[in-house]
Amino acid sequence: MREFWIIFKQAFLTKARTKSFAITTVLVIAGIFLLSNLPRILDAFDGMGGEAEMLKVVDESGKLFDPLAAVLKANDPDSELSVEQTNDSAADLEKQVRSEDIDSFLTLSLDGTNTIQATYTTLSSIDTTLPDDVKNALQTVQAGIKADELSLSSEQVDSLFKQVHVETNNISATAKSEDELNQARILVYVLMFVIYFAVILYSGMIATEVATEKSSRVMEILISSVSPVKHMFAKVLGIGTLGIVQIIVYGIAGFIAFKTSASEATEGIASFFSLSDINPMTLVYAVIFFLLGYFLYATLAALLGSLVSRTEDVQQMIMPMTLLIVAAFILAASGLGNPELGYLKYASFFPFFTPLVMFLRVGMLDLPVWEPLLGIAIMLVTIFVLGWFGARVYRGGVLMYGPSRSLKDIKKAIQLGKE
Repeated sequence: MREFWIIFKQAFLTKARTKSFAITTVLVIAGIFLLSNLPRILDAFDGMGGEAEMLKVVDESGKLFDPLAAVLKANDPDSELSVEQTNDSAADLEKQVRSEDIDSFLTLSLDGTNTIQATYTTLSSIDTTLPDDVKNALQTVQAGIKADELSLSSEQVDSLFKQVHVETNNISATAKSEDELNQARILVYVLMFVIYFAVILYSGMIATEVATEKSSRVMEILISSVSPVKHMFAKVLGIGTLGIVQIIVYGIAGFIAFKTSASEATEGIASFFSLSDINPMTLVYAVIFFLLGYFLYATLAALLGSLVSRTEDVQQMIMPMTLLIVAAFILAASGLGNPELGYLKYASFFPFFTPLVMFLRVGMLDLPVWEPLLGIAIMLVTIFVLGWFGARVYRGGVLMYGPSRSLKDIKKAIQLGKE
């Protein structure tokens, strides 16, 4: 075992000391702190923006400006929007908009049925917030006009717009409550991303590391003192441990960032990601499926990496593996809206899809215990079989040099490993 731990330590420390690893880690941590302080940064830029936004209003009816301004102010008391009535013609105001002297203007009138007719003019094609606010305010003003015509009191108007309470009662044996489902959905989505990117990143790292050692002829020296099987699994565990450490560092940085940047936005995000109503077993399954998914794809990556002699060929060789994890993520993402889809149940028992698809179903449904346990058992058996087969390929693959001919080299590697 001494040789195993030497290679394990070498795989861990070699990658941990590379500039690319350090730079990536620092950039991600910086991005986490930037994201957590984004509301403050945006507020600071808003304070440097100069004059507040102004909306000029042409009220042809002479009755709509005051109630509109009052409703806009009541709907958002903290808004810096300035609403100003003007007697300028629409043509003059349009020229001012084109010359960017003003941001926008609103023309109001009443037709023969006392219905508001409004035209909002602006040069911005992406600003939808102010038009929506104006539309909602005008709807309120319109309701007031019609209420006066019908001699309705404010209580009667409120009763007309009273919200209907509809309670969803899902009697499915696997369904969770609506509140539990909403909280679980975002947690499952985030953890799915973590599993997806970790598997792709660290599995590719293993394949590249093996190919690099082969291209530099270091492999010939290594296999003279340690068996290829020990070398493969030491690489898998070493880089896997490094990945877990990196993810833990990101988690700690995220916790500190959101705790030290208290604001309404971060408090809202923190409450949104609250784990108080999440089943603890969901987090346990997240760890289990992450580890099993990593070892499954990492073993496959080491196998494929041993078949190439140049690092330039690594991406081409691991492309089938990448397509598998991408397909798994697409399947899992398609079930976020409806995790009870029939094909998801069958896909969750396919070992290369299980880490993401089964975790989706476990997180969003009340499954019988045997289903996730069966998925875990299938993955363990697959990892064992793939490790046994991968060791045979790896034993011969690390001794193969020359151009790679895709997956056809597996047969040659097995034959070479027997010699």
